[in-house]
Amino acid sequence: MPHIHAPRKATETMEGAGVTVRRLMPVPQFMNFDPFVLWDHFEIGPDTGFPDHPHRGFEAITYMFTGSMQHTDNLGNQSTVTAGGAQRFTAGRRIVHSEMPADTASRSGIQLWLNLPQRLKHIEPAYQQVGSDGIPERHQGQVVVRDIFGMGSPLHLHTRVRYADVTLDAGEEFAELINKDFRGFIYLVEGELVIAGRELDAGYAAFMEDTGLLKISAKQKSRFMICFGAAHHEPIKQYGPFVD
Repeated sequence: MPHIHAPRKATETMEGAGVTVRRLMPVPQFMNFDPFVLWDHFEIGPDTGFPDHPHRGFEAITYMFTGSMQHTDNLGNQSTVTAGGAQRFTAGRRIVHSEMPADTASRSGIQLWLNLPQRLKHIEPAYQQVGSDGIPERHQGQVVVRDIFGMGSPLHLHTRVRYADVTLDAGEEFAELINKDFRGFIYLVEGELVIAGRELDAGYAAFMEDTGLLKISAKQKSRFMICFGAAHHEPIKQYGPFVD
């Protein structure tokens, strides 16, 4: 039986240039969950985005639900990530980048930051992008699983991570065996779930450890994110865009 903490609700806040995000962490009452540093469920409107800004000491993944974003950085990368696609940058010792709307359509998705262990804080920065057709997708009856990291995904990180986008119809069940040394959470994008007998509403996350066999059922059609990883067991010292 997994050890499940009390559900946490994402808090609405502003970030970048006028972007509304629903943030699980860092917030004053809950700064991080080793190895995870930041989780933003973003909605990007017209004339908003994330102009040039620096980062160091962590890795970030942007996964798009809708619309598209233009990424540019000081490494010379310039690319567009569209709905169903993902991009990963390793800030390492320092990267400067921007993420701005690539069109006028609605744009939404998740940005996740993972701490780098101290031995890797000063590695060279790097960037990787995979389009929607490169993200492995599995259909198990009415269950759809998109494997963003792990399970054959071509994206790479310096932390062992299981990260997936799952859609369930009402009354359907999802089950997966999670590494016992992983810790993480289920974030509900939309719908209503039951996890180990506990209900979870949209905009909330259930954090857990010692998970083993994870079983999730949907009370209504639901979309949720699985996010688990191996802790580094090191202090996480975040100062805005830097994680030292």
